[in-house]
Amino acid sequence: MKGRGRESCQHAVSIAVIAALAAAALTGAAAQESAAPAHASAAHGKAISYTCLGCHGIDDYKNAYPMYSVPKLEGQNPEYLAAALHGYRDGDRSHLTMHSQASTLSDKDMEDIAAYFAGKPLAPTGKAQGSVPQTATLCVSCHGQDGVAIAPIYPSLAGQHEDYLVRALEEYRKGGRNNPVMKGFAATLKDEDIHVIARYFSHLKPSLSTESRPYTWLTAR
Repeated sequence: MKGRGRESCQHAVSIAVIAALAAAALTGAAAQESAAPAHASAAHGKAISYTCLGCHGIDDYKNAYPMYSVPKLEGQNPEYLAAALHGYRDGDRSHLTMHSQASTLSDKDMEDIAAYFAGKPLAPTGKAQGSVPQTATLCVSCHGQDGVAIAPIYPSLAGQHEDYLVRALEEYRKGGRNNPVMKGFAATLKDEDIHVIARYFSHLKPSLSTESRPYTWLTAR
């Protein structure tokens, strides 16, 4: 009876989390019209993003401390990228360099930079590539069976750096990021679960990629 009670409790928790994610998904989908940067200029975003390219324009570039890969941005949803910049500027995401960068940007600047880095967002197929690990079954409710987000306000995860995904989940769990749905979900994860989720999404194709950095004397060989 104790075992059945424990299973029932775990099932109830899972249902509650699924319901929260589903509600968030519907909210995000309904907000697409207002969230989408209708007049974003990728050309202007490129012109003002030279400092961004110092990290996000180099393949496999690492954050210095703690050390982990900076995220790939090309193929991402521009609405999500703009929301992430808002999070860094407003303190909902904890990263000193990103906060300093975002603090200098207007809302329009953020939309333009997001449009430039996103390029052509990944297109969803709606199909899983192989079997989805049990620990990732809730993740695909928002991030897609193929790692491509079901709504523009959510990040696509397909092909993202594994160590970056681990870092992001750890930040949600420890308070470095304040999204309430992700905080609640990450709080239920063990370290092993986080690595399984990150490994799964990082191997999906087609994948996010790194924006090509314009040629400068710094890149000359």
